[in-house]
Amino acid sequence: MFLQRLTTAVLVAPFAIGASTTRAVTPFARSGKPRLLPGLAAYSLRDHFKDSDHKRGGQVPEGERIDMFQFIDYCADQGCVGAELTSYYFPANVTDDYLLRVKRHAFLRGVAISGSAIGNTFTHPRGEKRDAEIALARRWIDRTALMGATHLRVFAGDLRGTTAEEAKKRCIGALEECAAYAGTRGVMLGLENHGGIVAEADDILEILRTVQSPWVGINLDTGNFHTADPYRDLERCAPYAVNVQLKVEMQKKGGPKEEADLERAVKILSSANYQGYVTLEYEATENPYAAIPRHIKRIKSLLGAA
Repeated sequence: MFLQRLTTAVLVAPFAIGASTTRAVTPFARSGKPRLLPGLAAYSLRDHFKDSDHKRGGQVPEGERIDMFQFIDYCADQGCVGAELTSYYFPANVTDDYLLRVKRHAFLRGVAISGSAIGNTFTHPRGEKRDAEIALARRWIDRTALMGATHLRVFAGDLRGTTAEEAKKRCIGALEECAAYAGTRGVMLGLENHGGIVAEADDILEILRTVQSPWVGINLDTGNFHTADPYRDLERCAPYAVNVQLKVEMQKKGGPKEEADLERAVKILSSANYQGYVTLEYEATENPYAAIPRHIKRIKSLLGAA
């Protein structure tokens, strides 16, 4: 019952859009007060997973490797409401049976699966490569829905040897195509501000405002704007957020990495009346098992105060 109420609460807020199912994306009109739910992204323990579809950055003894079930256990032990199950760390050729076992395990531990995340490129021209990226997104839309989650993080892409205008057109077309399918499965797509053609707020907002689908918003990564004023960029994008990945470091244009002002970031989300998951995605250099509990405790305190 807890997870059912939680899922319903997160789902209802973004859809105060009237009867139309086709529109340009506008800031979400959420009723009620801000609701900020603490979570943890599997990417935070990226070097520790037994399964990974990319090269690990660190050396972790085999005996210390974890699977997705153990990650969910870790989220529960840290008092997280949500667990973001990054697609990179599932077994190759993952089966529906495995996903259903993950879903059951999360339910029994009292943890909501907040969503998943893929590494895609939507700026390929029409052809086999573009088709493969859309197939990847559709596959993980299905898997996300099967696990009972309602959000999938997607990337935009880069220039791919063309102009910024053409790359954005390609991205918008692919995003709309995937969103049409996501809507049939009840899954929101969150376009992340992840460099490339969405490195700055103007670019991602231009794409979002052009897309014709109510099933698309921003997966707001607080550490990915490397501009003169990243906090101002977060303020501009927060009203469009459908998921938030909170980073403990930020980096202004031309400057070094510095400790993020988490209190300010949370106030920005609260001021935008954001309602949904605020998921720690830990990327700093300290051992994650030493750092994550401390940061989760701090984040939970800030979210509670908000």
